[in-house]
Amino acid sequence: MIESKNLSPIYETHGASGTQLTGRGVESLNSDCFCISLDVDALKREFETDAETRSVYPLILEKCPHLFAAMPVFVSRRHLDGMAAIVRAAQMVIALPAYHEIVLGWAPQVARFDAGGARGVFLSYDFHVTGAGPKLIEINTNAGGALLNAALARAQRACCPAIAGMSTGPVALGALDQTFATMFFAEWRLARGDRDLRRIAIVDENPQEQYLYPEFILFQQLFRRHGVEAVIADPAALRLHDGVLWHGNEPVDLVYNRLTDFMLEQPAHAVLRDAYLNNAVVLTPHPHVHALYANKRNLAVLSDPERLRSFGVSEDIARTLLSGIPRTEIVRAADAERLWSQRRKLFFKPAAGFGSRAAYRGDKLTKRVWEQILAGDYIAQALVPPGERLIADHQAPHALKFDVRNYVYDGAVQFITARLYQGQTTNFRTPGGGFAPVFTEIAADPEPVRAPV
Repeated sequence: MIESKNLSPIYETHGASGTQLTGRGVESLNSDCFCISLDVDALKREFETDAETRSVYPLILEKCPHLFAAMPVFVSRRHLDGMAAIVRAAQMVIALPAYHEIVLGWAPQVARFDAGGARGVFLSYDFHVTGAGPKLIEINTNAGGALLNAALARAQRACCPAIAGMSTGPVALGALDQTFATMFFAEWRLARGDRDLRRIAIVDENPQEQYLYPEFILFQQLFRRHGVEAVIADPAALRLHDGVLWHGNEPVDLVYNRLTDFMLEQPAHAVLRDAYLNNAVVLTPHPHVHALYANKRNLAVLSDPERLRSFGVSEDIARTLLSGIPRTEIVRAADAERLWSQRRKLFFKPAAGFGSRAAYRGDKLTKRVWEQILAGDYIAQALVPPGERLIADHQAPHALKFDVRNYVYDGAVQFITARLYQGQTTNFRTPGGGFAPVFTEIAADPEPVRAPV
């Protein structure tokens, strides 16, 4: 194992209280600490505690060899608190009728259907960390990886004195599974009241071929441990009959939606769309929440001072959003000359995109791609470089980029993780990269990183 460099500048001793990180020390560990904190044996045990999930770890090795990074990312509590403040401020604006009028105006009709109370599980607010504070890059619905990241976080060990006094997030690791399960029960109660939740379908196209299929197995067993039957299903295996959604001969009460056809527009998803629109099933997340949160055009609203002023939001909320969201605008042909001249300071994303597909740094653009952007539905966002994590595996230390993902439900941050990568965007193809736990100064409730075994 490669040891940390000299850590004396980043922690200090305070008598009986022991070792404490200095104010500047947390993020400097991203370049100073080369310890490997991932306990591979502990990670393997995370998936072997349940006989039904013993296949998960071999599947990860087979399908997702670069899913987990061996090293953590360090983010100060000040920056994590800043992220939570941006989430809360965005939530307050997104709840406003005037905001709904704008963003639902460019959404398809299906997104205007009231989902009956369900708020949408596993929103993610993704940030880049800068010297000027965290910057919200995008919001996504049906963000994957939460259970996998929980297992990863539980398999960490304190690999040096500085890390021993740190924690991994706002919820104690031992409570995360319960927190996630409770979220689904909350969705059910919001939509169906006191009726019993009997069966959940985890739905995606060709689920066994999906990159995160191992996590579907984990969710299936999570639901079963909480007394709810669960199936993993392709949408083609669903049928709607007499106002009930069926999988085989069994009714489905709730669908955990992992599809990336966010508006259920593809013919193969017509049954699920009809079940949703006829209130035959509780769907989460659903088209309405995607339209409110995850269309990239929405960032142009949330980062526009005139819009925020017209909504009548407080100065504090406006200041939080304007300082925390890079200025974003919708790409229009009338602005082509100006945007092309400014392209090196911009990042271009498709408004309805996901997984960083067809997203481009402006300084990498060719004329051909620029014409495609102008003909498509894109936003231009002020370029904010990601953070960097210096890692060392079997070669000399080298830098990987990282972003920080906040898993959010109903405006509250549940869990925080990072993604390490090379290239323009996150890709899970980088040796040494992948999901990484986020370490920060210890708080009152979450447990610290466990001591070395």
